Amino acid sequence: MDALTRRRFLIASGVAGGGALAAGAGVLGLAELLKLATRDDSGDHRKRNKLVLVTLYGGNDGLNTVIPYADSAYYSARPELAYAPESVLRLDDALGLNPRLPGFKRLWDAKRLAVVLGVGYPRPDRSHFRSMDIWQTGSPLTPVHTGWIGRWLDGTKAPPESAVSFEPVLPPLLAGESRSGACVSIGGLTLPDGISTEMVAALGRPEQDEPLAQARAATSYADMLQVERLVRQAGPAEGTADDADHLELPATGTGGAVSLAAQLSLVARCVEAGVPTQVYSVSLGGFDTHAQERVGHESLLKQLDQALTGFVDRMTTTETGRRVTVVVYSEFGRRVRANASDGTDHGTAGPVLVMGSRVAGGMYGEQPSLGDLDDGDLKATMDFRQLYGTLVESVLRADPARYIDGYQGVRLPIFPDD
Repeated sequence: MDALTRRRFLIASGVAGGGALAAGAGVLGLAELLKLATRDDSGDHRKRNKLVLVTLYGGNDGLNTVIPYADSAYYSARPELAYAPESVLRLDDALGLNPRLPGFKRLWDAKRLAVVLGVGYPRPDRSHFRSMDIWQTGSPLTPVHTGWIGRWLDGTKAPPESAVSFEPVLPPLLAGESRSGACVSIGGLTLPDGISTEMVAALGRPEQDEPLAQARAATSYADMLQVERLVRQAGPAEGTADDADHLELPATGTGGAVSLAAQLSLVARCVEAGVPTQVYSVSLGGFDTHAQERVGHESLLKQLDQALTGFVDRMTTTETGRRVTVVVYSEFGRRVRANASDGTDHGTAGPVLVMGSRVAGGMYGEQPSLGDLDDGDLKATMDFRQLYGTLVESVLRADPARYIDGYQGVRLPIFPDD
């Protein structure tokens, strides 16, 4: 590729300032990848803790996930949706898991599942988009344009492969001011006809004294190939099914374009191959259960249970895998009372599930009262910033105060080896 063609293409990419994206990256198989990443070839990546964030898009019904089976108010509020006490997978004398979560119950019995109760934020918003934005930016009171993981990427000057999403688009969670995670297609890099990896590599080679905007665009293309190379190095793990190629199922609403099991399979391969990624983002959609909730919600929970327990079990088989922590959250819970369509509408607080070999299983926080509601909604008993601060400090080994505005410095004792 001659220098003039390269320069014109990089200018056409539209990279014109800090934090801009290399236009066309999505066409090349990487939806979005921000500029200005540095390489970190030092250290043993296999000994670093890793975090897998599982987003349940649509607003998961927390009351039918972690069920207050001993509370009569639960049955009064949703008689057609409530689970009989004898069907609940009991965790203690008050709370139990949905019967479609037997794998989670097994993790609980093995002390590898922590249930964080009543998680929410001040002045809850019932809009899907605004509430998810709040959860992913970690800023409930002031709108910001960076995610809490993105700010960690900024602060650590991390390369793009440090945080990877296997979702269709880069979530705000991974967007920083000067750096960002990478959005990787689960099918790998797909180039348009007539475009080769050599041509993309030529775009990414730096040239002396070129303008800053062009240099940033070139860096983005180079970074894209670097992340693709790292993912492909993972390959199928020995002795495991190539389920990332065979489990492509239709998404249910917003969320991953393929099954959660397929996304987690690729995460597992990257972990086992030693890819230097510390944070992975995956998702499952379809939790906006306004009507006929019971059947649809049970189907989703079954998918969640099978995908995550299989992943967590697989992670226990290697030293690297045992450093992986999984966190499952949604943008809000549902209303306490069922609606007229045998469903539930947008609510507020709900449980967050944390699992893995490093986790001290058990209950954390306080279950919201069904007798003391806020206009029909649960009152949050734990600010999500307390959980985020715990993850930043105990998993990412960083100072939470730098990245979580409003963190009060109270760490949850979920990780006993700290």
